[in-house]
Amino acid sequence: MTSNSTEHLIAARRGDSTRRRQRVLDALTRLRADGAEITISSVARTAGVDRSFLYRHHDLRAQILTVAAEPEPPPSSTRTSYRSLLADVANLRAQNERLRQQNTKLADRLSEVLGEQVLHDAGLTGHDEIGTLRERTAELEQQLLDRQHELQDRDDELAAARATNRDLMATLNSRPQPPRAQHL
Repeated sequence: MTSNSTEHLIAARRGDSTRRRQRVLDALTRLRADGAEITISSVARTAGVDRSFLYRHHDLRAQILTVAAEPEPPPSSTRTSYRSLLADVANLRAQNERLRQQNTKLADRLSEVLGEQVLHDAGLTGHDEIGTLRERTAELEQQLLDRQHELQDRDDELAAARATNRDLMATLNSRPQPPRAQHL
């Protein structure tokens, strides 16, 4: 290659780099004006350049990060910013969860009231008997828990006894056997 063709290639490369830098700056301005999220990836995507281009040009990357860290300017139009939309979504999700919990509590309470009404209409129990039945249910549940704990304790004792028995059998089997007397 001649020195003239090398200079031509260098000039073409510089011109391409300048055009890409301008596209990055234009993309950054456009994203800021739209209130969109500003990241290295979003700027590269909007400008149509590789992220590696932005990482090679430290001044552009620093400018992007600076703009991304700036607080949002007050809206000059009725467009909603990306961050505002994210905040709205988070608030709506929290409200949805609160309403779901409230709905579950109301459904449980309605089920309880309807159950009491059915029992009352059938003449099976009075209101004070419901309280007695609830107390009895609580007692039976406690007895069930006590029995489960007792059963677990006995299972643990049985497992320990079996382990001891295995150890004793292993000890007995490992002792040398005395010679047996032969019967004539």
